[in-house]
Parts: sequence; structure tokens; C-alpha cells
Amino acid sequence: MKVSKMLVFCVMMIVPTFLNAGETTSQIVKGKPVLVVMDIQNAYLPYMDEEEVESGLEMINYVIDLFREQGLPVIRVHHTDVERGPEVGSEAFEFPETVRIKVDDPIIVKNYPSAFKKTELEKIVQELGCDTVFLTGLSSVGCVLATYFDGLRLELTTFMVEDALISHRPDLTDAVEEITGAVNYKAIEYMLANARWANGDTQK
Repeated sequence: MKVSKMLVFCVMMIVPTFLNAGETTSQIVKGKPVLVVMDIQNAYLPYMDEEEVESGLEMINYVIDLFREQGLPVIRVHHTDVERGPEVGSEAFEFPETVRIKVDDPIIVKNYPSAFKKTELEKIVQELGCDTVFLTGLSSVGCVLATYFDGLRLELTTFMVEDALISHRPDLTDAVEEITGAVNYKAIEYMLANARWANGDTQK
């Protein structure tokens, strides 16, 4: 019961984020996905559950590899606070070296929980021709959850990735995965391999 009450509180704090949708600058391909890797920065990982960090980073790498195999984009999101940091470009700001991101992966630097709020994320997703977003990273009860709800509000098909979410309490992560219907690796693998866009159907 305590978990449910805390989760409801988190959702109530996050949901009231109102956004204005940007203009589409390129053709959107129905069902084309992008992977968003959020906030797994050296500054924040020590505050998360240690076992969940280990398993979560492993799954994030698996999903990154899966998107790479299909030639699909990966976007990395970093959080910083204007007053408290971490400073952009510092070691604390960066992802661990074990995370298989690339220097040419698009990067978003945000100052709010949602990666869509006052950033270029929606524009970049559109420029990549995508309308579907898969979310990974931390915190599952904070920034990732805020981004999930804003993705839905922007009418993007938005998924949480099971076992690729991290927080300070695994029971809360489990609850978020349940209420959002998080998809597992095998389901994503099947979805990507059998997608309409991959077979030349580009009708929106």
C-alpha cells in the first residue's frame, strides 16, 4: 500500500507538464522508433539501487546494440541543474564508459524532469523521421516517468523498456513498469524485426 501511495504521489507531481508540439520538419515514418537513454550519469548513479544499476546498465547496452543492428537512432539525455550541476562536460556529467553510446548520437541537455520540456528532443525525434519512442535510464519514478507522460501527450507512441529502468528502490521501478506496460527485450526485438517501416511501408 505504501508503494502504491508513493507512486501515485510521484505521478501527480510529474503529470502537470504542459508542452507545445513543434512543427514536423521531415517525413514521419509510421512506427519508426528511436531509443532514448536518460540521465545515467556518474553524478546520479551512486544514489540508485546498486543491483538495479548493474542490471539496468547491462540491459540498456543490449537494447542499444539491438537498435544499432537495425540501423535505428539512439538519443542520449543528460540532466543538469543551473545552480547545482553537474557541470556540462565534467566527469560527473558523463555516462559511464561502459555504456555503448557514440559521440555522434544526438545529445539533449535538460534542466527539468521531462526530456521534452524546453529542449530540442521533440524536434530531433521528428527530424529522424520517428513517431515511436523507447525510454531507458533513470530515474524510473522521476525523469523517465515525466518523459513518458509527455511523450504520450505529444501523441508519440511511447514505451518504457523493462529491466532498463533504474531508481533508488527496485519495488518502485517494478510498479512503474507495471502501470506503464513496459516491454521486454524479446518483444522489442520482434517489433523491430517485423515493423512496417522496415518493410518499406512509410505511410503515416
